[in-house]
Amino acid sequence: MLQKKVAESGKERLKEVIDKIDAKGVNITIATYNGSIVDGLKDIDKELGIDLIIMAPRSNDVTEEFYLGYTSGKIIKQTDIPTLIVPKGHVMTPPKTILTAFKSGILKRNRILYPLLEIKKKFGSTVNLLLVKTPGYSDDDLRINTALMDASSQITMTEAPTTYLGVLERFESQQPDMLCVFRRKRGFFKKLWEKNTIQKSEFSARVPVLVLSVKKD
Repeated sequence: MLQKKVAESGKERLKEVIDKIDAKGVNITIATYNGSIVDGLKDIDKELGIDLIIMAPRSNDVTEEFYLGYTSGKIIKQTDIPTLIVPKGHVMTPPKTILTAFKSGILKRNRILYPLLEIKKKFGSTVNLLLVKTPGYSDDDLRINTALMDASSQITMTEAPTTYLGVLERFESQQPDMLCVFRRKRGFFKKLWEKNTIQKSEFSARVPVLVLSVKKD
C-alpha cells in the first residue's frame, strides 16, 4: 500500500511538471516502474521504445568528486539506450559542431548512428570524426563505417593511451558544441566498468555528451 501511494505521489508530481511544458504537439507518456531503474528502463524500452534518454551529470561544482553518480552511472553502463548527458545549467542550443570520438570504426549496425544522424539532420550540424589509435589497435579498427564516413565533414587520427586522452588532446583545438562517443565494454569508458560511479578525475565534459549504443565487443 505504501509503495502504491509513493508511486501515485510521484506520478502526480510528474504530471504537474509536464503540465507546465509546451510540448508543441508531442504526446508525452508517463511510465512508472517499481524496482531497479535499469530493469525498468529496459522493460519500458521493450514496451514503448525509447529513442533517447536525457539526463544531467552529478554536478558542475568543482568540489563535486563525481561526474556521474550511482544511478546515472548505472544507466550509462548497464543499458544500450542512446543517452544525452547535458551539464546542469547548460542552455541547450542547436550544436554547430559535433566531435565523434572512437577507437574502432567498426559498427554492428548503421542504426546505432540514428540519434547522431537525426541531430545532424535537424540542426544542420557539422560532424567531425576523431579516430584514436590506442595500444593494440588492429588494421580493421582503422576501417571506418561507410555511414559514419558519409555523415562526417572532417576525419582526424591521433594516437593516445586511451580514447578519452585522445579527446582531451583535440578538444580545445576543435571546440565542439557536443561530444559523441560509443558505449561499449572496452571502448570510451574502458577503465570505468567495474563501478557505477564515474569520477571527474576519470572523465568530465563541459558540453553535452551523446552516448550511442554498443558497437562490437
